[in-house]
Parts: sequence; C-alpha cells; structure tokens
Amino acid sequence: MSKEFTGKEACIAPEGVFIIGTYDENGVPNAMNAAWGSQSDFDEITLFLDKHKTTDNVKKTGAFTVAFATKDTMVLADYFGVETGNRVNKIEVAGCHVHESSHVKAPIIEEFPVTLECECKSYDDETGILVGKIVAQQADESVLTDGLVDYDKLQPIMFDSSTKTYRLIGPVVGKAFHDGLALKK
Repeated sequence: MSKEFTGKEACIAPEGVFIIGTYDENGVPNAMNAAWGSQSDFDEITLFLDKHKTTDNVKKTGAFTVAFATKDTMVLADYFGVETGNRVNKIEVAGCHVHESSHVKAPIIEEFPVTLECECKSYDDETGILVGKIVAQQADESVLTDGLVDYDKLQPIMFDSSTKTYRLIGPVVGKAFHDGLALKK
C-alpha cells in the first residue's frame, strides 16, 4: 500500500553538495554551495544555479572549479551557502587556502580534497543552467586507493531537501553493470 505525501518540494536524492569556485574581475576568489547538479557526460558537469556573484564571475572568466563537500568540510560548505560573496570575501572570512588551477582561471580551495577544473561550455541566464567541460581533476592522496577516489575515505555528503540536512553517502551495496546480470535471461 502506498501513501501520498504533500510536500511542496520533490524528494529527489542524492543531491550532491558542490562548492563552486570562481575569481571575480579583480582576481578575488569566491565560493558558493550548490546542490542541484550532476555529471552529464564523461567530461561534463551541469549545474542549476540562480543568479549569483558566482554566475557573474563564470560569465567573465569562462571557468570555475567544483569541489565535493565532505563530512569534514560540512560547516565550511554550509557557510558558502548561507553567506553571499556580494557582501563579504567568503574565502578570507572562512580562512581558506586557495591556489589557481593550472588548467583554468579558477581557484582550487585546498580544504576540499577533490576538485574538478572546468571550462564554461554554456550558461543560460534565463534557466540558470551552467554546463562545464571538466578539463582536469585533482584529489588529495589521502582520499585515493589505487589511484582512484575512494568514497569511504572521502566521506562526501549529500543534501537532503526533505529535512534540509546534510547526510553521509553510505557504503557499497552492490556492483554496477554486474549484479543485475543474475536476472538477465
């Protein structure tokens, strides 16, 4: 038996917690928290953003970085979502360390262990859809196993839109493109 619920917002999970890094016209780094986004091709990410200082920066520089928020960076990530870069220098206030990507004109925030370096393929002012080409990836050795990002070590968080909370992404429960073969005839 199913039950209908009447929440105003769709219950879609997981929603990653992405930290979008940009430089403004004066080279000042900025960061924002975005939950609506996904990998949209092997070398592409699509984000859904309202107008922000970040979107203005991307339009000017043509580049941005995407870092994955983790259990250890949750407070920092949330701060990047509750404060506006139009009011304060969030990077400075938070005490973050940054360096410029060697592949795109965007900051890498060193407190986050995994970062995608992206060129802007397109941004639509009307829909807020930002599409980026992933040109490089950086990961701290502490979150790698055999040269691959180990999500058990990374401990990425997701945004739970139903309860407005952050949750850990859990353990492996199966092998993709393999376990379903048991039902294939």
